[in-house]
Parts: sequence; C-alpha cells; structure tokens
Amino acid sequence: MNSASKIFYGLSAFFVVMTVFYFVATGLVSDPGSRVGIEWAGGTALALATLLSLMLAAYLHLTDSKSDIAPHDWEEAEIEDGAGVLGFFSASSIWPFAMTCGVAVIGYGIAFWHLWMIVAGAVILIWAATKLNLQYGVPPEKH
Repeated sequence: MNSASKIFYGLSAFFVVMTVFYFVATGLVSDPGSRVGIEWAGGTALALATLLSLMLAAYLHLTDSKSDIAPHDWEEAEIEDGAGVLGFFSASSIWPFAMTCGVAVIGYGIAFWHLWMIVAGAVILIWAATKLNLQYGVPPEKH
C-alpha cells in the first residue's frame, strides 16, 4: 500500500469520526434559537466527504497493487528515477477553452434559471468534448 492510499484511508477514518460526532452533537443541541434535531446539511456533506475519500483510497490501493513501486515510495530513489515521459499534452487545442465556455453558459443558465441557456450550454459542452476527443482522429488538413 503506497503513501497516498494510507493518507486517504486515514482521512476516511477521520471523516467517519467527525460525521458521527457531528450527528450526535447537532442532535443534542437545545438552544432556543435553533431547531431541535439533527442538522442534515452538514451531516450529509461530511458523509459524502467520507465516501469520496474512501473511494479515492480504494482506487489508489487497487491501482498500487497492479503497478511497480513508484520512485516517491522508494526510500533510496534519486530525482532522476522519476524522470521520463509523463504523457501527451496537446499544446494548441482550443477545445478545453470551448468546454469551459459551455460550462460557464450552463452555470449562468442555472444562476438565472433560464432553461434555454442551460440547454445551449449543454450543447456547447457536448460539441466541444466530442471535438476534443476526435481531435487527433482527423487529419491535420481537415481541422
């Protein structure tokens, strides 16, 4: 088990303890200015944070068992051991910006509650995501 999965398992345990404490503490509040009972918004947020950190811990744990030891987990590693190809990054793609514009239009549509704006933003987002995924499947002269 690598260090990242240990951190997220520890974070999951912390969130479990805090979620239980939060539900118990808000259930015992007897302040005349507040409603009696459990406060559900914060408790739900803590429960979802618990599930998110547990999901990340499990993912990191499972992928660690299928891969070799990483340089940052090896005590005798040098900086050069982590060097190498990190992946392919498109330097001149406009589609991430177009996707951002689509998300922004959806956000404005939700903020002002205009259904046509939400639909237009979804169409822009789907179109830009499709173009991003098909960007290198089309010859450069057809871009």
